[in-house]
Amino acid sequence: QVQLVESGGGLVQAGGSLRLSCAASGRTFSSYAMGWFRQAPGKERERVAAISGSGITTYYADSVKGRFTISRDNAKNTVYLQMNSLKPEDTAVYYCAAARTIAQVMGVKTSDYWGQGTQVTVSS
Repeated sequence: QVQLVESGGGLVQAGGSLRLSCAASGRTFSSYAMGWFRQAPGKERERVAAISGSGITTYYADSVKGRFTISRDNAKNTVYLQMNSLKPEDTAVYYCAAARTIAQVMGVKTSDYWGQGTQVTVSS
């Protein structure tokens, strides 16, 4: 029902910025909460940020709070992750996810739809 396509990953120097985008299909995009996860080699997938369907409610992991900003443009069926002050430990494959509620989209097991992932590499 929901197809997610991510873009915007790449190589950036520590302290730099990057903006990830996730374009979603469907006419009911605004009814879905959206989230961002990341997975580094040898590590479990971890939640990064989430946003409600309206865009009013947001959540951030402590590790990225103050540096990352999640937003959405429902007219464009797109969710964004603005990443500032990037650190080498931010290096990972970043995935966007969708679920019916913001509580659900904060969990790997409870998220319903996933993008293909985009690589973010931060050099020291």
